[in-house]
Amino acid sequence: MTFFDTLETRSEDERAAGLVEALPAQIVRAQSAPGYAETLAGIDAAAITSVADLRNLPVLRKSDLSKAQGANAPFGGFTVKPASGFAHIFQSPGPIYEPGGADHDWWRMGRFLHAVGIGQGDVVQNCFGYHLTPAGMIFESGARAVGAAVLPAGTGQTELQVTAARDVGATAYAGTPDYLKVILDKAEAMGVKLGFTKAAVGGGALFPSLRQEYADRGITCLQSYATADLGNIAYESAAMEGMIVDEKVIVEIVTPGTGVPVAPGEVGEVVVTTLNPDYPLIRFATGDLSAVMPGLSPCGRTNMRIKGWMGRADQTTKIKGMFVRPEQVAALVEKHDEIVKARVIAARDGEMDTMTVQIEAQAGDEVTFGKSVIEVLKLKARIEVVTPGALPKDGLVIEDQRSYD
Repeated sequence: MTFFDTLETRSEDERAAGLVEALPAQIVRAQSAPGYAETLAGIDAAAITSVADLRNLPVLRKSDLSKAQGANAPFGGFTVKPASGFAHIFQSPGPIYEPGGADHDWWRMGRFLHAVGIGQGDVVQNCFGYHLTPAGMIFESGARAVGAAVLPAGTGQTELQVTAARDVGATAYAGTPDYLKVILDKAEAMGVKLGFTKAAVGGGALFPSLRQEYADRGITCLQSYATADLGNIAYESAAMEGMIVDEKVIVEIVTPGTGVPVAPGEVGEVVVTTLNPDYPLIRFATGDLSAVMPGLSPCGRTNMRIKGWMGRADQTTKIKGMFVRPEQVAALVEKHDEIVKARVIAARDGEMDTMTVQIEAQAGDEVTFGKSVIEVLKLKARIEVVTPGALPKDGLVIEDQRSYD
């Protein structure tokens, strides 16, 4: 077995010694960013040398970042250089703006692709989006880091995807877990044999039944856990026992809303400190739930493992690879005077995500509301108009009915 680099097999002492140098330097960089002027003022960076020391620092939440960006566009003052100093500027739903670099493996996705077995000689059909959002560039950067060629396919136009995959000899897929099945099924209907043997997926849940279907078709499918703000956080290896934390981030599992670490093995919110020198996010709360797994991966990588995505600490839910947030549902209600209340329901149809938006309204029609859903939530949905008072009074505006067993 080969590894991406020697960082993956460091001893616990070696990894701790690396933090003694890297962590204080990152705190100093963060203190130079205007966004941290108040929260990190007076902190002795030299004293922050371990994961345990981080618990004394405040947690930065997505809502804090969004508010800061509103006052100090586009990055809220949390970068160490101006927007013009980056290779890319991305916009995710919210809107939230993220920087992107063209330096070697800026988002650290190469480590994951290497674990999947992707490298020189492979052609990666990259079906993550390239427009505004960063996922397409994140995976393309990783492919370059491992020496693979890239077909920047994006999403949609499935027949063209099949034709292109055949013509260029695509051997690996990158994209959301369920879209590969769409391509494979279309190829089968077209009588086209494709050469995919590896799949690097993210942006949604990889259900066991779908992974098995790919295995039955001769495709090894592994998943990563990444965000637009942080890049790669953790990833699966061939051992498929939890997810191994990336070497350039520090992960804490905390009690949601407090920033206080939970007991080992308990479920809590994932809080990440990145060692990216351009964008030094310190104790960034992802809103995702997970837990630390004991022991080391049988694959030989020695960093901490987490159990993967185990739900949301809030109601924000990823549907079809896109986050839908409670504030977006509120914006939909505010957009129409006739809407009293709305509820988003995430479900599954076979191996595909579905989204239904239930709307309490005295008047209005499904077509008009459907257009507003696309505009505000950035996704198509089935619209159900119900009478006022019909929706449950349980405080939920986003209900996830999908099973993750």
